[in-house]
Amino acid sequence: MDNHNNLQARIQDALAAKRNLGEMSDADSVGTAGSADCGDMLRMWLKFREDEHGRRVIDRATFQTFGCETAIAVASVATELLAGKTAQEAMDLSGEELAAPLGALPPMKIHCAQLVEGALRNALEAGASVQLKKTDSLSTAIAVSELNASAGASPASPTLLENLRSGLNSSGKVKVVLKSSLQ
Repeated sequence: MDNHNNLQARIQDALAAKRNLGEMSDADSVGTAGSADCGDMLRMWLKFREDEHGRRVIDRATFQTFGCETAIAVASVATELLAGKTAQEAMDLSGEELAAPLGALPPMKIHCAQLVEGALRNALEAGASVQLKKTDSLSTAIAVSELNASAGASPASPTLLENLRSGLNSSGKVKVVLKSSLQ
């Protein structure tokens, strides 16, 4: 069996036993990455806890995606890798490292790992903002809130579909391109 077939088998295995798929209602942070141009979007939820050493670590990560089989497989294995990592350890992970359990991705699928990495980074940045609000003075929390408001951030996270719709062209249409999983 060659590398292409091995990768396809690992992707199919990850799809058959998807891990951490779906929204997390009590998440500490949420991050979204994607492009309305190609239709791939991924949202990741993170929940933190304090470990036995007093460090703030990722307890659980979940995801939801509009993407191909490879994007789903990478997100599934990546969410498993994140458990027990600090925000900095998770931030230091590359897309290649997040996809490592699947093996090397072909060049045309590297964007799937980058999509997962982007959503993770956005969630970690959002989590850092929330942590700042919890630990700093009230005046700092108000300043962060005002900064977010001036930047147009809403208090509630938009849904994945709302994020996709925000990238619509002027005709109000989304171009959907269906591809096989290894194109």
